[in-house]
Amino acid sequence: MDERDSAIIEELQQNARLTNRQLAARVGLAPSSCLVRTRALEVSGVITGYHAEVDLERVGRGVEAMIAFQVRPLSRDVIRAFESFALQQPEVLSVYTLGGGDDFMVHVAVPTIAAVHSLLVDKFSRRKEVIGFRTSIVYQHNRRRTVQSMLERA
Repeated sequence: MDERDSAIIEELQQNARLTNRQLAARVGLAPSSCLVRTRALEVSGVITGYHAEVDLERVGRGVEAMIAFQVRPLSRDVIRAFESFALQQPEVLSVYTLGGGDDFMVHVAVPTIAAVHSLLVDKFSRRKEVIGFRTSIVYQHNRRRTVQSMLERA
């Protein structure tokens, strides 16, 4: 990966709907060279996909929460089963497997605080491996829109 590849990645992270011609102009490459590089980034797994960003409030899921779970016994099968179950829930946005005091952090988006409670009581607390959880309501969610490669800095 070089500076041109990094520029392609940065531009696509900001706007994945750019045409190849627009992308090439922004990174200073001929369109054919830009297309070859972009496809190589896709084939190598550096670019893993493209997506549309959704405003959670506008789709009726304006309440976000982070839920830390502890599960027992800790085994690969239990971990895989919990991850799979969590990702099958339509309220779940992300599942993080952790080391430390908590085993998982689950990011959810729902219409109301009552819906967070229902999710925990009606779905997650019924799982026999769940021995505890803590919920934090998210007041504001900001994230970096672009990720820079650390490879070129090494």
